[in-house]
Formats: sequence, structure tokens, C-alpha cells
Amino acid sequence: MNNIHEQFRKDALEAWGQYMSALETSIRDLEADIEEAADMSDRCTAEWCEATEHVIDEINDALFNISEPRWSSDEDSKRIKTLKRRVRELYVKYKGTQH
Repeated sequence: MNNIHEQFRKDALEAWGQYMSALETSIRDLEADIEEAADMSDRCTAEWCEATEHVIDEINDALFNISEPRWSSDEDSKRIKTLKRRVRELYVKYKGTQH
């Protein structure tokens, strides 16, 4: 029985790490898209703006709805706080691309 518990914990930790990495990758990709849009002369089309805002909202919701597992580390908590700050900064940068 203890072996099953250990395997579950190991699998859960691995899944948690993959989830956090996927959120970080999504934010990094979105940052690159917003940087690219800021460099364009026509900046932000209505369709692009709507899609971008939707993605930012989805990532933001995912981050703020995370219920940290009791076994997560202090490093995980810091990582989540950093991601939340990056999403806020990303939204400000995105708003700056609209004209």
C-alpha cells in the first residue's frame, strides 16, 4: 500500500511540474507575440486583439485558480507568484500595443 502511495505522489509531482512548465511556455509564447505586434506598423487588428486578450484571460484564470497541493514546495509558490506578476505585466504591455 505504501508503494502505491509513493507512486501516486511521484506521478502527481511530475504532472504538477509539467503543468507549471506549460504555463510558463504559454506566457513566454504570448510575450513573443505581443513583442511582434508592438513592432508592426498597424499594431493591433480587432481580431488579433480579441484573441490575445482571450489567451491572457485564460492564462490568468488558470494561474489564479491554482489550488497549490499541500506537498508543493516554497519554490513552487514563488514560481506561481512570478507567473502571476508576468501575466499582469504582459497585460499592461498588450494594452500598450493597442492604438
